[in-house]
Amino acid sequence: MNSNILKALTVFSIALFIGWIAIQATSLKIEKATSQFMDGDIIFQSSMSGQSAAIQIATNSKYSHCGMIFLEDGEVYVLEAVQPVKVTPLDVWITHGDDHHYVVKRLVDRGEHLNPRELSKMKNLGESWIGKNYDITFEWDDSRIYCSELVWKLYSRGAGLDLCALQELRDFDLTSPIVSRIVKERYGKKIPWDEKVVSPGALFDCPLLETVLEN
Repeated sequence: MNSNILKALTVFSIALFIGWIAIQATSLKIEKATSQFMDGDIIFQSSMSGQSAAIQIATNSKYSHCGMIFLEDGEVYVLEAVQPVKVTPLDVWITHGDDHHYVVKRLVDRGEHLNPRELSKMKNLGESWIGKNYDITFEWDDSRIYCSELVWKLYSRGAGLDLCALQELRDFDLTSPIVSRIVKERYGKKIPWDEKVVSPGALFDCPLLETVLEN
């Protein structure tokens, strides 16, 4: 066989082998992502934001931030309401948490409540909110959005499922100095005590959810 032809066949074989390896690596990556995470999972962390400690104290919860997991081309992303509402790669999102700790929860009867149509509705609604400002006064309208509000409304409007009962601002412990200072800064003397609110802690304690991953 002509040496040039043999060389060309060798190069072609190597290229095919490299391509096969790349395809296998991509497949493994996608399989790993989808085996640990699923669309609609809810992820929690203790964020390192300036208001995190106040939220933890006021809601009596370890967790101050949450978001919703979505998969795209084998990559895991978190739809979250920060400033502004945005989609964040999972590995980046994790670095924003205290000690990089996070917990992922999933509907106990996910297959019954989250079919492709409902997940699509949730994704579309979430995408329509990207770019909205973060709601520092935790109001229940859609003009601005905070993290647990985003998750609760996506499930309620996309899947027809209310994950937990709504609370009012008066239900939280606002007596701590760190909490009362933030309340005064944001509301002054006109505190909307009856404002509907949902906290990350209330979602975390939802009996409809089960922990599937903790790190």
